[in-house]
Amino acid sequence: MGASFLSTLPSLVAIRCHKMDTDVPGENVLRRREVLKCFGATVGMELLASSGSFVEMASAADLIQRRQRSEFQSSIRQTLSAAIKGKPELVPYILTLALNDAITYDKATKSGGPNGSIRFSSEISRPENKGLSAALNLIEEAKEEIDSYSKGGPISFADLIPYAGQSAVKATFLASAIRKCGGNEQKGSILYSAYGSSGQWGLFDRQFGRTDSQEPDPEGRVPQWEKATVQEMKDKFSSIGFGPRQVCFQQIY
Repeated sequence: MGASFLSTLPSLVAIRCHKMDTDVPGENVLRRREVLKCFGATVGMELLASSGSFVEMASAADLIQRRQRSEFQSSIRQTLSAAIKGKPELVPYILTLALNDAITYDKATKSGGPNGSIRFSSEISRPENKGLSAALNLIEEAKEEIDSYSKGGPISFADLIPYAGQSAVKATFLASAIRKCGGNEQKGSILYSAYGSSGQWGLFDRQFGRTDSQEPDPEGRVPQWEKATVQEMKDKFSSIGFGPRQVCFQQIY
């Protein structure tokens, strides 16, 4: 076994002290400080060298955690994709559900937002959420399946509803790609992979962990989109920090 850094310390100190002989006043004080610095650096290097195994263990644990999270997210995407594929007519309602759950955010009180509160019967039954119950039922059924294979406990509605909205957006682009390929699903998937699954979709990779609200959000925060004017839509989006791109996205869907 090779010599450790600490085992070389006496010789380092001896050499340094031997060179400290000088007639200049105050020089010894400065050089003693340098010796102490050398000692501290040597101890630090020794500790760093001896901690290599701990660093390796931490890195391995982090890699395992990342892989498990990636596999879990992949399973969620598959579950939601299968559910949406079975009921493609619900895509616009899933998008509206995700939007209405999120747009309850109030900047002044920092309350509301994508917290899963739309799952409460008193909120889903409001006029602005008319027709969204079927979309919520689809998400609830998907949640039961996801919870059955989740190793970290049940997934929250606050996490799942936005993810379902993402899956619904993907479904619209994938369906469009398949149509452009004459209905050939394999070719459509290749076309989508070339233009849809890279770049912007990579931004959706995220960690879960948001908690569900335990009560409905206050009323009056969500417009009735079918009755709202363009200016009212813009004002609502601007009030929560959305820009022109998000406004255009909502008008499209």
